[in-house]
Order: sequence, then C-alpha cells, then structure tokens
Amino acid sequence: ATGLMATAQIAPIAKDYGLSNTTLVFGATVLSVALVVDNVMNGAARPFFGWVSDHLGRERTMGLAFALSAGCYGLLAVAGHTPWMFVICAGLIFFTWGEIFSLFPSLCTDTFGPKHATANASLLYTAKGTAALLVPLANTLQGATGSWGSVFVVAGSAALIVAVLALFVLRPMRLRMIARAESQGG
Repeated sequence: ATGLMATAQIAPIAKDYGLSNTTLVFGATVLSVALVVDNVMNGAARPFFGWVSDHLGRERTMGLAFALSAGCYGLLAVAGHTPWMFVICAGLIFFTWGEIFSLFPSLCTDTFGPKHATANASLLYTAKGTAALLVPLANTLQGATGSWGSVFVVAGSAALIVAVLALFVLRPMRLRMIARAESQGG
C-alpha cells in the first residue's frame, strides 16, 4: 500500500512542496524527471533485490528492503524539499518498493511450490489491488493534518512493521513449514 500511495501521490506531494513546475534539466520539470527516475528505479529494484535474496534469503532481503523504505519516507520528509533531493528521495522510495515484484512471487513459489504458481500469483495481485483501497486514506490524512509528514510517518511505520513481520513471523513460519514437509518425506 505504501508504494501504491507514493505512485498515486507523487504529483500532489511535488505540488505541495512547490516543486512540480520547477524546471530541472533540459526544460523538464522536477515532477517529470522524478516520474522517469521513479520508473527506472522501480524496474532496477527487481533484479537487484532478486540477486540480494539469492545471497541473503527472501525474508532477510524483504526485511532489509522494507527497513530501507521506511528510511526513504523519512528522507523525503526531511530532505525532499529541494529539486534534486526530491527526485533522489522519490527514486529511492520506488527502488525499495520495486522489490515486492521479484520477492513476493519468488517467496510464494519457494513456499508453496510451482504446482499452483499461477493461482498463487493471482492471489498476490489480488492483495495488491486490495492494498490500493488504502491509498485514498493518504489524501484524508494529508487533508486532516495539512502536511505530508504524517503520511510519511504512517508509510514508514507500515514499512517497518512489514520488515519485522518478514523477519520474525514469515521467516520462522516458512522454516517450520519446510522442516515439517521434509520430515514427512517431501
């Protein structure tokens, strides 16, 4: 939900920061440069975090990525008020969000096997669609507080909660499932 919120709200955030129409490079505005960088960073995250997860494990990589995501929301709140820092901070948010598109399907297949991979992948995307229902709450919170800071605190807190869940709930649960399957002969 936090990555979807960033996707939906990057233009209003840039506008409220007074940056959306600021020319940055080659006549392009901060917002248009940020949108290009965000997409590139989101795409680059997928092979990068896939590679990291091959070395650290899926859940550890998720914990790392979501913890970094929390820091990126804080960075946008504190340092994202200048043109280049806005582009960098937003890009980092999209980089740390992009990992879900490589790690979630891989973790799902690692856990449940390839037999029902298509059905499991469709359930993952249903969860993403359900998470999109939370996106309008960012507008409500921003409108109630008059600041994006509170939205970033909620997004960062949610990312930290997910990091902790990946490491201390999901990982032990998966290890128990694997051990039980191995003890039962497959």
